[in-house]
Amino acid sequence: MSTVEQNLANLELSVPEVVTPVAAYVPALQQGNLVYTSGQLPMVDGKLVTEGKVGAEVTAEEAKDLAQVCALNAIAAVKSVVGDLDKVVQVVKVVGFVASDPAFSGQPQVINGASELLGKAFGDKGIHARSAVGVAALPLNAPVEVEVIVAVQD
Repeated sequence: MSTVEQNLANLELSVPEVVTPVAAYVPALQQGNLVYTSGQLPMVDGKLVTEGKVGAEVTAEEAKDLAQVCALNAIAAVKSVVGDLDKVVQVVKVVGFVASDPAFSGQPQVINGASELLGKAFGDKGIHARSAVGVAALPLNAPVEVEVIVAVQD
């Protein structure tokens, strides 16, 4: 078990199975020493956890938890490419999309769910640059989507 997986186990979490893409793409792709994940939705056991816009049908607190699910799915996508999560030397960038009610402006706090989990899982290697963007809609009416770029050992 990798250090990352042990850190997750200490949080009573585990790396899930890689989510099957909902369109024509792969979950993650390595180019050089960077691994890029596709946007990860809050899917558990192949099903979207909840639907709706944040600030309307979904609370900010619920969305923050969903962003954590997205981050777990991104970790699974990275593992599917590199095999051993201890090969990750840095989480470089996180981009989070929040399907937002027009009056909602708490996107950064929602995406903290992903950022905080990555920090707990990877420690100092989990410190990253980030964007948190409000959007009108996401695939499958998901409230949140997260993509991650990590650097790995050559």
